[in-house]
Amino acid sequence: METRVNLSKSDPTAYTALLAMNEAASAAADAAGIDPKLRELLKIRASQLNGCSYCLRMHTRDALKLGESTDRLSVVAAWADSEYFSAVERAALALCESITLVSVDHVPRGVYTMASAVLTNEQISAVSWLSAAINMFNRIAITSRYPVKP
Repeated sequence: METRVNLSKSDPTAYTALLAMNEAASAAADAAGIDPKLRELLKIRASQLNGCSYCLRMHTRDALKLGESTDRLSVVAAWADSEYFSAVERAALALCESITLVSVDHVPRGVYTMASAVLTNEQISAVSWLSAAINMFNRIAITSRYPVKP
């Protein structure tokens, strides 16, 4: 694997600001009642879409520590075709996917309507901020080529 500038270390002020934003997003998720396991599923799904092996490994481990099942983890990439996820989880996953792929579909009305049917405004905001944060972390890890060794 090639060596690249480690963005989290090359500009610690910017990275510290991202960490603070992530903490604020997590606090908002707590206040909005977003289950910690769902937060990890959102991070996993965005990381799958972005191809971030570093974040995938980290958040899969975190989800397992929280008690997430291996069955749900194994199908989160195909959540829409399974019956493992509740309406709230499905809405949050759809919103997270759409935010992650914003250049493809610009968070279409249908996704937002589905989310607003089952999520409160606070939950939509929290899912959106969590999605923005993991997407930033994915981009930093991928660009920096964080090593992922067994």
